[in-house]
Amino acid sequence: MKQLLTNRSPWIRITGLIILYAIAMLACHALAFQLRFDFKVPPEHSKDFYWLWPTQTAVKFAFLMAFGQFSGLLSYFSIPDMLRLLYAMAGASAVFVVLRISGVDIYHPPRSVILLDFLLSFIALTGIRLLFRLIRERFLSPQSRTSRLARRVGIIGAGDAGASLARELGTKRGLGLIPVAFFDDNEKKWHSRVHNIPVIGSPEALLNPKLNLQLEEIIIAMPSAPAKRIGEIVKILQQTRLRFETVPSLEQLATGKIKVSQLRSVEIQDLLGREPVELETENIRQILKDKVVMVTGAGGSIGSELCRQITLYNPRRLLLVEQSEFLLFQIEQELKEAGAGALVVPCVADVCDAPRMRQIFEKFKPAVLFHAAAHKHVPMMESQPAEAIKNNTLGTAQMARHALAFKVGRFVMISTDKAINPTNVMGATKRLAEIFIQALHASQDGPGEGKTKFMAVRFGNVLGSSGSVIPIFNKQIAAGGPVKVTHPEVTRYFMTIPEAVGLVLQSGAQGSGGEIFVLDMGKPVKIVDLATQLIELSGLRPEEDIEIQFTGLRPGEKLFEELSHVGENITPTSHPKILRFVCKPSNLETVEKQFEDILENLHEVEANQIKTRLKSVVPEYTPYFT
Repeated sequence: MKQLLTNRSPWIRITGLIILYAIAMLACHALAFQLRFDFKVPPEHSKDFYWLWPTQTAVKFAFLMAFGQFSGLLSYFSIPDMLRLLYAMAGASAVFVVLRISGVDIYHPPRSVILLDFLLSFIALTGIRLLFRLIRERFLSPQSRTSRLARRVGIIGAGDAGASLARELGTKRGLGLIPVAFFDDNEKKWHSRVHNIPVIGSPEALLNPKLNLQLEEIIIAMPSAPAKRIGEIVKILQQTRLRFETVPSLEQLATGKIKVSQLRSVEIQDLLGREPVELETENIRQILKDKVVMVTGAGGSIGSELCRQITLYNPRRLLLVEQSEFLLFQIEQELKEAGAGALVVPCVADVCDAPRMRQIFEKFKPAVLFHAAAHKHVPMMESQPAEAIKNNTLGTAQMARHALAFKVGRFVMISTDKAINPTNVMGATKRLAEIFIQALHASQDGPGEGKTKFMAVRFGNVLGSSGSVIPIFNKQIAAGGPVKVTHPEVTRYFMTIPEAVGLVLQSGAQGSGGEIFVLDMGKPVKIVDLATQLIELSGLRPEEDIEIQFTGLRPGEKLFEELSHVGENITPTSHPKILRFVCKPSNLETVEKQFEDILENLHEVEANQIKTRLKSVVPEYTPYFT
C-alpha cells in the first residue's frame, strides 16, 4: 500500500485503486446477500449473486469515474471527497432500484440486498480512502515521526482554533508537541473530550497543585478572546512558570497563509485591548481600484503597511517613493513575493527634490497620493529643527503643490497626535503642514468635482514602528535592564500598524477635502505599565529581575497627548472609529509668506531661533528651548 501511495505514475495508482475497489465491492456484495438471508443463502439466490456481481461492479465504477474518484490524490480525503463517494454509490444503487422495479427478468435481487450493498460499499470505499490518508499522515509524511524530545502541552481554548491545533499537532508529530489536555472558560465543555483529548476545566485549574499532567508548555488558542482575558491567562501562566505561546491572530488565520500550528510568543499587542476594526472596504476599493496610487515614505512602518493593504484593492500601479534604497528594496521584494510585483514601481526619491518628484508625477500621473514621508523622532528633531521643517513641512507643501498641478484626485497626509498643541518641533512642523494643505484646498477655484481633495489623518503611537518604545524596551530587557521610562505618569495612545493604516484608507475614501481626521485610539496606556507587561512577557519579574528606571521627560515630550486644538469642531463620520475635525482654513498667501520667513537663512540660525519662528506661525506651539 505504501508503494501505491508513493508511486509517481498515475496509471499505477489508478490500477491499484481499481483492484482494491473491486475486491471491496465484491466482498460487500457477498456480505449483503449473507446478511439478508442470515448467512444461509438459498441456492436460487446464490446464482443471482454470481450473475449480478459483474454488472453491479461495472455500474459502480461508471459512477465512481463520473464523480471524479480516480482523478484526486489517493491520500487526500476530506468531507467533500466523502460526499462525492456517497453520491456515486447512491447513483449506482438508484439504477439498481429502477431495474428491480421495472421487472427486468435478468435483475431481481431482494430490495434489501440493494440497500445493504449500498451502505456496505460506501463504508468500505470510505474506509479505504481514510486508510490511505492515515498512512500518509502517520507514516509517510516527513513530520509524521514523533520526536524523542516531544513536549507535553496543554491547550487553552477548546473552540475551533484549539480543535484545529490539536488535530494538526496530532497529524504533524514531528513538530514535537503532544497535546494532552484542554482548558476552557466554557463550563459546558468541561469533562468532555475534543479529538480524544480531555477538557480539564478553566485555565485557573493550572494553579491546582493536585493537577498532575506533567505539562511542559501551554498554547493559548483563543484568537478571538478579549485582551483583558488574555492578560489574566498570561498572569496565571506566569505563576505556573510554564513556557507559553499563542496561535496567530484571527486576521492572520483568515488569510489562509498562516496555519494555526505556526505558534508565536504572546506579544504586547495581545494585551492592549484593541478591538478588530471593520472597514467599509467597498468605499476604499472605489478610490483605489484601477488607479495609479503613490505612497511616499513607502519603506517606513506606516508607508510599507499602506503598500501592503493598497495592493489588496487592485490598483493599476503602485508607486513606492522612498529616500532609503535599502528600505525601498525590502518592501519591493516583499510585495513581489506576495504576488504584487506587476503593480509595483519602486522610485528612489526625496520628497524635497522638486525636479525628481515632478518627473515622477509627469511620467505616472498618480490619482491618489498617501504622504507618509516624515522625520518623526521627537528628541532628535529638537536639536535639528531645520531638518524637521524641511522634510515635514516644506516637503509636504511641495508634494501638495505637485498634486494640485498634476490633478491628483486625493492627497492624504499622515499626521500625528503630537500636532495637537505641540510641545516639540516634530509636532509643530506636522501642524504647520496641516495648516498648509487646508489652506491649499480652500484656495482652489471651480467646481468641487475637479478639485484635489486634501486631507490629513492624525493618530498616536503605533505598536512595533521604528523608534517606538516597545522595541527599545525589548532590547533593554534582553540586555538585563534597566528598562528606562521617562516619567511614572507618562501616558500614550497606541494602535497596531494594520489598524492605523486601515483607518487611514477609510478616511481617504470618505474625505471630501479640507478635513483633519482623528482616529479613535482607545484608552491611553501608562508607559510604566507597558514596561511592566513586557518584562513579565519575557518571563521575568519587574524590580526583581529587571529594574525600571525613571529618567525624566525628554526635550519636547508631554506627559500625555491631547485630542484636539481649541477652535476645532469635532464631528462624527460614517465610521465609528474616525472623527472629523473642521476649522476655518488660513489664507494661502499668508501661509506662504510665513513659509518664506521661516526659510530665511534656515541653516544659519540657532535651533532656538527656528523654534521661535515656528511659534509665530503655530501659536499653540510651546517650544522647548535649550
